[in-house]
Amino acid sequence: MITSGSWRTKSFKSYNFKALGVPPAAGHLHPLMKVRSEYRQIFLEMGFTEMPTNNFVESSFWNFDALFQPQQHPARDAHDTFFLKDPMYSHTFPMEYLQRVKRTHERGGYGSTGYQYSWKYEEAQKNLLRTHTTAVSARMLYQLGQQEEFTPVKWFSIDRVFRNETLDATHLAEFHQIEGVVADYNLTLGHLMGMLYEFFKKLGLT
Repeated sequence: MITSGSWRTKSFKSYNFKALGVPPAAGHLHPLMKVRSEYRQIFLEMGFTEMPTNNFVESSFWNFDALFQPQQHPARDAHDTFFLKDPMYSHTFPMEYLQRVKRTHERGGYGSTGYQYSWKYEEAQKNLLRTHTTAVSARMLYQLGQQEEFTPVKWFSIDRVFRNETLDATHLAEFHQIEGVVADYNLTLGHLMGMLYEFFKKLGLT
């Protein structure tokens, strides 16, 4: 119409610059992120606080030793765990707590007889890609234990963990772990069952 000039004989309505156009195609949440968001919202509704889980690299001390997994456990083998070459070792630990963990591994305590072996500091120093977010919980519970006056807490985390798996259609070297921790006095198995029931009810599972 412009090249032929026929527009001169046509009637046009005024252009509405405020009219909404066709919505542009947009991205969507990945199915995994949708599930993660849903779970996170449920935890927040139940009064939990999210733990900081942004450190994928952990020391063997927090990943294994502080959780009282013996140093000769198969999970510490390179076939199951990704160990780092650089930096290979961690050097900063709460030494008083480390000595208590060492003593409990070797001789026990708190009603345990321990593992009855020689615990090695060099093994605890080894850096790795965390095999579970429980390493974060171990750090958080240690900090909670340093309080002069105990404060009850409800914590959760949802984040990536890494295992040296054989890759196939159903296995990757990383996956997500969901974790909740409640610390208070006079808790019972009934409290745990109630929380689990409430969590799954909010998911729509009865």
